[in-house]
Amino acid sequence: MPSSSPAHPSPAPSAGGLPPRDSVAAALRAAGCVFAEDEAALLLAAARTPGELAALVDRRVRGLPLEIVLGWAEFRGLRVAVAPGVFVPRRRTEFLVAEALALAPRASVVVDLCCGSGAVGAALAAALDRPEVHAADVDPVAVRCARGNLADAGGRVYTGDLFESLPGTLRGRVDILAANVPYVPSAEVALLPAEARDHEPLVALDGGADGLDVLRRVAAEAPGWLAPGGCLLAETSETQARAAVAAFTRAGLTARVAVSEELHAHVVTGVRERSQRARRSDHAGVAGGGPASTLPLSRPDPDDRH
Repeated sequence: MPSSSPAHPSPAPSAGGLPPRDSVAAALRAAGCVFAEDEAALLLAAARTPGELAALVDRRVRGLPLEIVLGWAEFRGLRVAVAPGVFVPRRRTEFLVAEALALAPRASVVVDLCCGSGAVGAALAAALDRPEVHAADVDPVAVRCARGNLADAGGRVYTGDLFESLPGTLRGRVDILAANVPYVPSAEVALLPAEARDHEPLVALDGGADGLDVLRRVAAEAPGWLAPGGCLLAETSETQARAAVAAFTRAGLTARVAVSEELHAHVVTGVRERSQRARRSDHAGVAGGGPASTLPLSRPDPDDRH
């Protein structure tokens, strides 16, 4: 992680203008950047002049996330614009998108809740056949960023707390409801890397006492917005997965946990079932094959009140 101290060597310019990659990498490495060579290549590609490069390197060694320095993050092959004060999309969240596409490959209505930059909505829009895309976030800065990233998909982005800003016409029509909710327990936010805790909005990180406050609110309201057969997906941690499944199940959704060992990702999914017959046919192969493993399905239990 880059230090906040400005006392780091600046890359020396070469005779050709921009300094060589090794020189830039050395400055980044001295600041604690683990992937200094890769980052140096990205910064060199972004800079047009030695002055621009020096400014980029200076921002990075002072601790700004690389994605904020560059102005974009790569997400499922897309270049997603990010801005200061906006949550940076994580690579592990690509697994949530993959799970959504596996559950609803022909989805026509998509909602990206707690959208941040809109990366999830943009990735789903790119993979599906011209879906209707909606997104919402409580942070106006994130909403502005998401509007830019979803413009090509015709996405509509709203400012508001969870479902409150979504148009009522979406009720009962949503095929994919992707909710990348904050899930860090409040007491653990201070333990996050400085790049997150110092440069990303607290509202995008802090999930309450056990990290699941927002997830529970989303799960409770989701069935009223989902179409029959529609799915809710939320990222969580391994230790929170069982409680998250319970929240989905109490809401009346058929819930499971999908795990990607490669991406260190845990995604809880909940499906609003069409009927008992559809349930048997739709989920006959859910837990089979592929890079993800799944925990057993959890069926809604009318006696489960805890």
